[in-house]
Amino acid sequence: MELLKYLFAYSRSTVLLLSRVKTPFELAGGLVAVGFAALIGWQIIAWASSPLRKFPGPFLAGWTNLWRLYTAWSGRYPHKMLELHKQYGPVVRIGPNTLVLDYPELIRVIYGTDGKYPKTEFYRSSSAIVNGKLQYTLFAEPDHDEHSRVKRPIAKYYTTGATLAVEPHMDRAITEFCEQLDQRFVSGPSGAKQCDLWKWSLYLAWDLSSAIIFSRRFGYLNKGYDFDNTIKLSEQIGRYFPLVAQMPFLDFWLDKNPIVKIGPAPFTGLTRLAVDGLAARAQGKDKDFDPKIPDYLQHFIDSKLLHPEVVHDGTVIAYAMVQIIAGADSSAVTISVILHYAMRHPSVFQKLVKEIRQADFNIELPVPYNEARQLPYLDAVCREAARLQPILGTQLERYVPAEGLGLPNGSFIPAGTAVGINPYVTGRNKDVFGEDAEEFRPERWLQAPGEDEATFTLRLRKQTAADLSFGAGSRICLGKNLGVAETYKVVSTLLNRYDIELSEPARKWVMIGAYMRRPTNLLVKLKLRED
Repeated sequence: MELLKYLFAYSRSTVLLLSRVKTPFELAGGLVAVGFAALIGWQIIAWASSPLRKFPGPFLAGWTNLWRLYTAWSGRYPHKMLELHKQYGPVVRIGPNTLVLDYPELIRVIYGTDGKYPKTEFYRSSSAIVNGKLQYTLFAEPDHDEHSRVKRPIAKYYTTGATLAVEPHMDRAITEFCEQLDQRFVSGPSGAKQCDLWKWSLYLAWDLSSAIIFSRRFGYLNKGYDFDNTIKLSEQIGRYFPLVAQMPFLDFWLDKNPIVKIGPAPFTGLTRLAVDGLAARAQGKDKDFDPKIPDYLQHFIDSKLLHPEVVHDGTVIAYAMVQIIAGADSSAVTISVILHYAMRHPSVFQKLVKEIRQADFNIELPVPYNEARQLPYLDAVCREAARLQPILGTQLERYVPAEGLGLPNGSFIPAGTAVGINPYVTGRNKDVFGEDAEEFRPERWLQAPGEDEATFTLRLRKQTAADLSFGAGSRICLGKNLGVAETYKVVSTLLNRYDIELSEPARKWVMIGAYMRRPTNLLVKLKLRED
């Protein structure tokens, strides 16, 4: 009834305004005023009639997604989401049609393997216009069936067994990493030169990614800097995508503008590497490739031969590009976050180093993944760091299907609403992780003294189910096994080979884009193990 009264009053005032104009200038001004009033009126009507009005959240968020855009631009997105949940509870409205939830028990529902909750336009910026048509990456593809169709030809190459098959490529990159650290920072008896492990973890991650894909390294480790600005470009893209994801139509005005493209520069160097690698491999001229040691470029070429109806040369290049871009920065961040937390907690660091060295690994070689994976405290430290600082500090958005979504508190979310759970928030859920959920305590992943086996198993299962570090369900990160293997191998190899002293700890975190956080620096002094 109130809306009808408003519409009647608005229509009457519009007629009166236009009936009084006498000149063309007055008419133009009147039309502008009417248009502006109509826009405001429409916003009021949309807000007043929305079924999401009952859910709490920032006032402006109920009116416009500009609130989300500003929050992402501010660099405090993960923290702001956590603050909102503390203020409003497990359900918060952050947009006219978007709710964020802190119900870990709904992870299996929203991110289930059945694909009933499709991805929203939030992911659309991770796509490209090819021949006038929007082409989604494997990560961004909203259609469940199409995603399954494109993923199926290569899924077998990302199992644990397939990861072990490319381990020799990882070992070569990690060996060069250690050689560069020895030459540049372990000089003289004191080992006094400071090493920024964040930067060198970044160079390693990019070289390691290219090694397992193309059987050759970019060369960042050897040169010791971002010589072709690819890493810098990746950071720029990491800032762009999270911003336009808040209001997806912005991407079509900017990066996908057919007249004047306004957006991050393309990965020309990476694309050329992928195209040249594919051509050399097809002609049998790839000198770096050893058929006895598979790489992912060969896996993708094999998938093209086995599934020509799905995979073509463009698909092969897209597979390779997505794996590099998605894997390099995230691995570097994960490694540096683990080292940061461990070294900032001396008792944890000492216990971790002791466990690794008691395993009696060869100091001259990278630690084998299968053996590193068996170290319970290393596993606990890695999982705890990933819980507190997941790669993505944003909600993983999905649309509610036709039947709607019932919440544990009795509320009901209608179909078509965008909902999501934020890994940064759910990783701090006190119902799952206890009252000290915001503290770094690796022991929470281990059986406590006096805790019986059944209780520990249930607790661990509950914690694991709340872990969204790599996503969940059918859209879980395809490269999860690779990322875990790289992380465990690098961390264990570093602590097995070097005595590390944290000379200048990072006192704050810096955002990579809107969601991913890393230490501002990780300055250490390195010495070869004296024993």
